[in-house]
Amino acid sequence: MKTNSFKPGQVWLDTSGNPIQAHGGGILYHAGTYYWFGENKLGNTRPGVLQDLHRVDVIGINCYSSQELYNWSYEGIVLPADPADSASDLHPSKVVERPKVIYNSRTQKFIMWLHIDTPDYAYARAGVAISDSPTGPYHYQASIRPNNAMSRDMTLFQDDDRCAYHISASEENRTMRIALLSDDYLKPTEQVVRVFENRFREAPAIIKHHGKYHLITSGCTGWDANAAEYAIANSIFGSWGIVGNPCRGEGFEKTFGAQGTFILPIAGKTGKYIFMADIWNKHNLGDSRYAWLPIRFNDEHIVIEWLDEWDLEML
Repeated sequence: MKTNSFKPGQVWLDTSGNPIQAHGGGILYHAGTYYWFGENKLGNTRPGVLQDLHRVDVIGINCYSSQELYNWSYEGIVLPADPADSASDLHPSKVVERPKVIYNSRTQKFIMWLHIDTPDYAYARAGVAISDSPTGPYHYQASIRPNNAMSRDMTLFQDDDRCAYHISASEENRTMRIALLSDDYLKPTEQVVRVFENRFREAPAIIKHHGKYHLITSGCTGWDANAAEYAIANSIFGSWGIVGNPCRGEGFEKTFGAQGTFILPIAGKTGKYIFMADIWNKHNLGDSRYAWLPIRFNDEHIVIEWLDEWDLEML
């Protein structure tokens, strides 16, 4: 059954009637179609190595497609787990999180970066995969510690000039690092900055609006929700000025029970964006829900409010 609105916190079914499995995800808009990539967490949820960090064995990265953002068709597992090789970054026993995909018009390749880790989160690396098509298959290349630094929760950002950046929690989550990627988007360059030192932020999500960069992050409380924090800069490398919590209304102090993962610019609606977040269910991760909420601006500052139901005409 088709829908024509967003209903944050409710079960979101794909066009085949199955709950969407695209957690910790991001969206690529390419040639008139949106592609939503995220973690498939349909497996058995059980306690992890670290206290209160429950886990599901790695299944793979899912892809869904849509022309209008409400109704999503399942395109399959575009980067599957590798159960045959216990040393593989993609083995079910590992951690594979927060996939983001961008298109490189120079190489005509689709590039996926994602957080790769061991169950104790000590590995702290960024993995890269590449494809000729947005719907895959994606061919895993390798993982690295960008510029020899830890990398956990991450996102990608592609600027107006086609330069791309890798943004991740680093140094045991004490700071974030922003690194310019190489022209092929497959590795970080040495142009890197450390930001939000000793603030323990993760789950970065970024946009560029009216020439300024806006970055929303969460605190580090595992699967449990906490307050979002928002910063602005004139350059992606900073300096970044911390504004505070962008959320307003009941539940604002814990981001309405959610954690951000991506900010989506709406095609054909300049200056209009959706804040994408996950409402994690740590006891049944496969039943984690999605909170997509409209971003509004008040004096050029982001404001996010909860809505039980809304559509794109409200942006």
